[in-house]
Amino acid sequence: MSNFPSVENFAEQEFACKCGCKAVDMRPDFIISLQSARNRSSTKFTITSGYRCAKHNATVGGRTTSSHLKGCAADIAADNAPALWDILSSLIAAGFVRIGIGSDFVHVDSDIGKTPRLVWLYPWKEGKDV
Repeated sequence: MSNFPSVENFAEQEFACKCGCKAVDMRPDFIISLQSARNRSSTKFTITSGYRCAKHNATVGGRTTSSHLKGCAADIAADNAPALWDILSSLIAAGFVRIGIGSDFVHVDSDIGKTPRLVWLYPWKEGKDV
């Protein structure tokens, strides 16, 4: 039985591990908050990475402390500046306080074990913990 909440704009399979194992262990509170952000946005949120199993996380170069492993992170496609602005502003308005910005995606997580009120750019310098 899945604990994935019923939300308007997201389906469980969007957050499944991309390695083929299809594991999905997302935190319901994270998905509900992400839906709150999506409700504020005029941009569709295309999830490019949700839950990651340990094997897939290692394959993609994720850190061993990745919030994707805990089911409280997602990467959202952002292929132009207006979409980036819309996604960022809606995440902040929904209360997210940990956001990473890549060249074509936005990482968001709600990992309470990590530093809050933090924005970073990818690629992040080695040795820095986010």
